[in-house]
Amino acid sequence: MTFKVLSAEFSHETNTFKKGLTNLSDFKKSILLHGQNALTARRNTNTELAGFLDIAQKENWKVLHSISAQATPGSLVSKKAFDTISNSICEMAYKHKSSIDGVFFALHGAMVPEFCEDGEGELLQRIRDILGFQIPIAVSLDLHAMVSSKMIDLAEIYVSFKTYPHIDMRITGRHSARLLSLSMKKKVSLKTIRAHLPMLEEINGGRDDVPETRNLYRQAKNYQKDSIFAVSVNAGFSEADVSIAGPTVLVTFDKNMINSEEKAKSIAEDLANEIWTNRKNPRNKFYSPKEVLKTINNIPFSGNPIVVADYSDNPGSGAYGDATSLLLEMLEEEIESSFFGPLYDPNAVKLMSSLSVGSTVNIDIGGKSDPKFGGGPISVNGKLIKKSNGRYVGDGPIFKNRSGSFGPSVILKVKGIEILIVSKAQQIWDQQQIKAFNIDPKSKKVLAIKSAQHFRAAFEPIASRILICDSGALATPQTNLRTYKNLTRPIFPLDSNTEYSWSS
Repeated sequence: MTFKVLSAEFSHETNTFKKGLTNLSDFKKSILLHGQNALTARRNTNTELAGFLDIAQKENWKVLHSISAQATPGSLVSKKAFDTISNSICEMAYKHKSSIDGVFFALHGAMVPEFCEDGEGELLQRIRDILGFQIPIAVSLDLHAMVSSKMIDLAEIYVSFKTYPHIDMRITGRHSARLLSLSMKKKVSLKTIRAHLPMLEEINGGRDDVPETRNLYRQAKNYQKDSIFAVSVNAGFSEADVSIAGPTVLVTFDKNMINSEEKAKSIAEDLANEIWTNRKNPRNKFYSPKEVLKTINNIPFSGNPIVVADYSDNPGSGAYGDATSLLLEMLEEEIESSFFGPLYDPNAVKLMSSLSVGSTVNIDIGGKSDPKFGGGPISVNGKLIKKSNGRYVGDGPIFKNRSGSFGPSVILKVKGIEILIVSKAQQIWDQQQIKAFNIDPKSKKVLAIKSAQHFRAAFEPIASRILICDSGALATPQTNLRTYKNLTRPIFPLDSNTEYSWSS
């Protein structure tokens, strides 16, 4: 039997503290593709959709792909953008509702539109209103999802990434699709339960390179047998001020098997308790910009770069990407043979675009989005050494064979530091993002990059040392500096009286 499956990608990680809105134009700048165009572009990539297509092709499904929509993490998703993308999915669902056998959605789990706090739950509700509850829905999620009870009520199957840096997207898609296949064939009757912890996020942010969190994912995989078909640990996303914030454990099980629900609850409770027990054991050591430079000056150059991650200005967490406090310290110390970037400043790029390569430039760069987060504009005198369209093709574990762009970009050399200034804020996760500008990352003494964790997949192998910097930007780990209004209180670590007891 050939099944007909509706599919879509709709992903955004929303930092509710960031000014402005994420509009449809922001999705167009990243990924906004329809139907066959989306399938062609995404087929051979490390994405959940590609994993789903692996299974669909093997089982000869007819795929009704609506849309692939993804925008760089950032501010609240505008109602217009959300409705436009959702309507594309709903229209296809309505058109084929009499013949659809199943649904596959690649979602993030931390999307917050301007009109509600649960974008994924809102999308699923709209689909259920069209298709009813007889058709199984499989959802893949980012490891940093915030999963609401509404989401659990509206879809049977949930599978989340188990790596951070995220390298298992395609694997996750395959897993989700296999469970969807079993459901459509009526071999199982799946259900997902949820444990939700009163924490802003898992203490190590879901990192799978530290023992505590790695053990969670190892246990989750080991639990996936017999009546238990998927176990997911979601770290949550502390930059979202919503009542559903916090880490979750999801267990997808076959409710037709004896004692399966009790077993699922026991698994959820065990993993949630482990997250809670380790809540005061962070692995990251955060350095201020001054501490970073002091440490660098005390490290002999070994031939491999010192990688400095500007953690709190990571565009991948919705930060502006234009914080200057770390760059200012580097310039004051005149750190030779160094790289800094990407620094988001489209106006500076535009001003330099009319100049010839080799020109001497006096210009203010960075710090213009919200100077109280990570520092304001700094005045520099430098040499324009490269102009570029900002395009690159990844070759690392996360972004292999995927194309990306910083938009029009320049390299400005100031006091021995090559500064990548871009028109599109984006984190660093692939060496090709630097090599595309004729810069060899391995040749630098210091690589100061805007990223929190994803950089490790490509840069840890070449790093002599990794330093994590809290530059005071929008994604600072100091959560007490943000004014939360919508959280369910008490919540750790903001409230000392927070307690936890498991309930589904």
